[in-house]
Amino acid sequence: MKDFAKIVLGSALGFVIASIIFSVISMFLFFVTAGSLLGSFKSMGEEQFVLENNSVLNLRLSGNIQERAPQEDPFSSFLPQSGSTAMGLDEITSAIRKAKKNDKIKGIYLDSRIFNASLATLEEIRQELQSFKETGKFIVAYADNYLQPGYYLASVADKIAINPQGSLDVHGLASVPVFFKDALQKLGVEVQVFKVGTYKSAVEPFTMTEMSEASRAQTTSYLNDMWSFVGKDIADSRHLSLSDIDSIADQAPIMQDADFLVKTGLVDTVLYESEMKNYLRSLLSLEEDDNIPSATVTDMKSVKQLSLKKSTNQIALLYAVGNIVSGSGASDIQDRFMVDQIEKLRKDDNIKAVIFRVNSGGGSAYASEQIWKAITDLKETKPVVVSMGDYAASGGYYISCNADKIVAQPTTLTGSIGIFGLFPNFKGTTDKLGLDFDVVKTNKYSDFGNAMRPMNDDEKALLQSYINRGYDMFLSRCAEGRNIPKDSLEKYAEGRVWTGNQALKIGLVDKLGGIEEAIKTAAELAELGTDYVVYEYPRKRSFIEEIFDQKKEDLAAKTLKEYLGDSYNLFMMVKNIKNEDFIQARLPYEPNIK
Repeated sequence: MKDFAKIVLGSALGFVIASIIFSVISMFLFFVTAGSLLGSFKSMGEEQFVLENNSVLNLRLSGNIQERAPQEDPFSSFLPQSGSTAMGLDEITSAIRKAKKNDKIKGIYLDSRIFNASLATLEEIRQELQSFKETGKFIVAYADNYLQPGYYLASVADKIAINPQGSLDVHGLASVPVFFKDALQKLGVEVQVFKVGTYKSAVEPFTMTEMSEASRAQTTSYLNDMWSFVGKDIADSRHLSLSDIDSIADQAPIMQDADFLVKTGLVDTVLYESEMKNYLRSLLSLEEDDNIPSATVTDMKSVKQLSLKKSTNQIALLYAVGNIVSGSGASDIQDRFMVDQIEKLRKDDNIKAVIFRVNSGGGSAYASEQIWKAITDLKETKPVVVSMGDYAASGGYYISCNADKIVAQPTTLTGSIGIFGLFPNFKGTTDKLGLDFDVVKTNKYSDFGNAMRPMNDDEKALLQSYINRGYDMFLSRCAEGRNIPKDSLEKYAEGRVWTGNQALKIGLVDKLGGIEEAIKTAAELAELGTDYVVYEYPRKRSFIEEIFDQKKEDLAAKTLKEYLGDSYNLFMMVKNIKNEDFIQARLPYEPNIK
């Protein structure tokens, strides 16, 4: 009886303490939320940016450039700060287009610091800069140190200057994949692999310590093709030949002095930043000490587009970015969420055409099939044009293949028509821990999928047959969508990765270009002429929606990523093997192109 009383008293005390703690946390979150809201409302009431006459667009690029500008995270102050930032390709290109059409802006000052962006993203920005330059407005570039991505953009400028003690990197391209086989073996994890496709090398990081010959051959092919475009773009802008650029790259210009950079034609002049600003003033007909009117990418968000039209003809730009997974959330490409978005666009009579912007290396084959079906239904009611970003491979190609037209950048990585299955066997791990398992079952395959033992031959045969059927379905979808005989398409499948340029030659895409080219194509298919407006989907959530819809998992994942750093990818890889759909249509490993 005494013990019972202790238990009751202890439980009651625990309940009271828990209630107090919960109340304190709730009150804390209330004040944080209220403070965030007050800050938000305060910023909403602040004066909008006013663009001055005789201005320049100060195009300063930094951090990671991703498809869309990140939404404001109301809980960012609680996360460990890594110092990394993100910019949206959508906001960068929008700022350049606005600057192109606005008479108050006379030119662009390109300030490319250290930033990360894939080649197709860089091409998208560079094409907008080229279009801007065609108006007769100037572009000048300056940096203390040009990394290759920044120099690729800067090469389009009318004048390129560099700090006298600065450096410039042009080195070509390299792919540096990471292999986990030995690491997994140390953990006692065996990855059982089932695949179709000679080139479907997504499984290699788990089973090998280096590239297979087939993987090395395809990587060599697409890297050389990508570099032929990047190198030629730089060469044409700098009035050099591609062989000149290759020769310079082989001399490691990053290790050379400024005189070498001027002599080889990579830059026009050597200046300190103060001298560059005076040169900029001369272009604007300003006096030496005059302030230089300028606008940043962030400033340009509040500058109205002068040519903004009102029209009942709408073109939807639907973004599909990230891994393709099963689920109903807005992060990554979750099939139920994406299908719901597509269905809304299908039923909206004001939307006359859809641009499906795909930037994905693939993922779940099941989820890809669901999205493929939704795009097929959408296509029956209005034109669908796919615009491929950095990647639209494997599952990314699966969800793209049935569009009316496909537009890709020359350096987009696409194709990879093939699937695989990964099944972990943790027997080695449990042996290390001294754990033993037994089983009682009623039927032959009752314990099928048991990860605590290796698969037997019958199970392996069943799974390989299942994978083969999945591959045949994938191949059929692509053949039907592209109107290519299945046996003809098969020689371009086998999991092989192609650049957008290579894909155009073999019929996997229809034309080369970026989002603007895709929009023009969609308008033509819908016979809209120039009478249309473009709206982006899914719409970005408001600050208030972010606060009340923020998931604790998001906060935990971000915190974990900040603390684990590079090890986070290994952690997620092992986690995904266990938790993701076991049949995957995914790009062959992370190319890690540098």
